[in-house]
Amino acid sequence: MPRKLSNALTPLAVKNAKPGRHADGGGLHLLVKETGARSWVYRFMLKGKSRDIGLGAAGQGGISLADARTARDALRLKVKAGIDPLEERQREATDALAAAQAAAIAGITFKAVAEAYIGANEASWRNDKHRQQWRNTLASYVYPVMGELPVAEIGTAHVLKILEPIWQDKPETASRIRGRIETVLDAAKARGYREGENPARWRGHIAQILPPRSRLTRGHHKAMPYEAIPAFMAKLREREAMAALALEFVILTATRTSEVLGATWAEVDLDKAIWTVPATRMKAGKEHRVPLSPRAVEILEAVKPLGKDNLFPADKGGKLSTMAMSMLLRRMKLDCTVHGFRSGFRDWAAECTGYAHEVCEMALAHVIGNKSEAAYRRGDLFDKRRRLMGDWATYCASNGAAGAKVSPIRGEAA
Repeated sequence: MPRKLSNALTPLAVKNAKPGRHADGGGLHLLVKETGARSWVYRFMLKGKSRDIGLGAAGQGGISLADARTARDALRLKVKAGIDPLEERQREATDALAAAQAAAIAGITFKAVAEAYIGANEASWRNDKHRQQWRNTLASYVYPVMGELPVAEIGTAHVLKILEPIWQDKPETASRIRGRIETVLDAAKARGYREGENPARWRGHIAQILPPRSRLTRGHHKAMPYEAIPAFMAKLREREAMAALALEFVILTATRTSEVLGATWAEVDLDKAIWTVPATRMKAGKEHRVPLSPRAVEILEAVKPLGKDNLFPADKGGKLSTMAMSMLLRRMKLDCTVHGFRSGFRDWAAECTGYAHEVCEMALAHVIGNKSEAAYRRGDLFDKRRRLMGDWATYCASNGAAGAKVSPIRGEAA
């Protein structure tokens, strides 16, 4: 029976050992590679299997012979107790990795995830206003409450702290903020930064706490009654400000503020009296041709000599401010909004004309809700819309005369 080795190596032997495996006893081995690199290995038997576990480098700058023996003895005790040192080491490494990952995730804030999401997706968003709204609403309402919180810790209480103060008074804004929070948290979960259900989801969660928007004041834009519009237009034409011309043009075309203020001369064909708004600047993401009435053309001819890129430029260059027309209404002491004039146009078209519903809706560039109807009507009813907008311009210039009733061309309602 071979003699069991016990402390067979010496420090000098460790230093001078040739390439190969050198036993010290008790399962401790010195491994020397052809390159001269040296390391300690402990070999043990557990459940009928022989296994090796590395202890570290040997020689100068590494683990000494005495320390290697101490480490071996500690491992021998574990093996006798039925503990596999390799499995234990792997488990500890896994736990350490998980702890490191948890620590890293704990440092990832809601704001960091939100900014990363915006940066990755904003190029696909339809316009600058949408991008600006994303950033502004998060900065104004969300970041002050939970921007610096770890995204993994965001809960329902945080979401409600943001939504409840504005849910009644600003339902439109609050609803959009909730959706944006939900999107950011979904992105965080997809990246492995958080687990569990989304605390900002509406169905089955926030819907059980806050009333739906249909039960709230929806925040419609205050509109001037269409009966008052002709008298207002007469007063508006007395003003010479660029904002007055822009507002009159908005009303005559029944378009949105952003569509008019962002309009450039490249979009306008004065000879054909057509203004074509590209899809990238339309809310519905679809190109919209706007027929221009004689008065609308007259307004454009008045501003064209300015030689600017935008139809309605600011004094210092660039496009007119989005607040310019709103401030004009305030100065005129009127309790209505620019956008509300679209409602005035729609009410007038319904009450005072016989134009078909789809003609009026297309004039406003509304998306046809009925899919069957949308598939059937592939045109833009441009000729009918031209007559409609001509009648609207005539009405706006009538100052309410004769009840301002407009009779469409025979057969127009069909």
